[in-house]
Amino acid sequence: MWVDWKNTLSSLRKAASVLAEKNPPLVKAYQGLNKSLGEGKALDAKTRELIALAVAVTTRCDGCISSHSAAARQAGATAEEVAEALGTAIALNAGAAYVYSARAMEAFNQFGE
Repeated sequence: MWVDWKNTLSSLRKAASVLAEKNPPLVKAYQGLNKSLGEGKALDAKTRELIALAVAVTTRCDGCISSHSAAARQAGATAEEVAEALGTAIALNAGAAYVYSARAMEAFNQFGE
């Protein structure tokens, strides 16, 4: 196992709470941006999380991978759907996306344990 993704997500949330305490307007604005995505009608939550996970891979953001792996699992995504979404990231980002896709699959599977 490369990373303990559940611990990564927990650590991220703790660190983010410190940021929220020190800069509430910034965090409120960020939360508003994320909330607005849930108000869309064209994409369901699972599709949005699959897209977000693929983007997390291309941007190499471990915090994003942990967060969106958990959210994709919660939204009902299957391992096959995650693998297909990650295939798009790989096609767009080649080698680096391949390595981070392996990391994202590991994260997704850990949230199923």
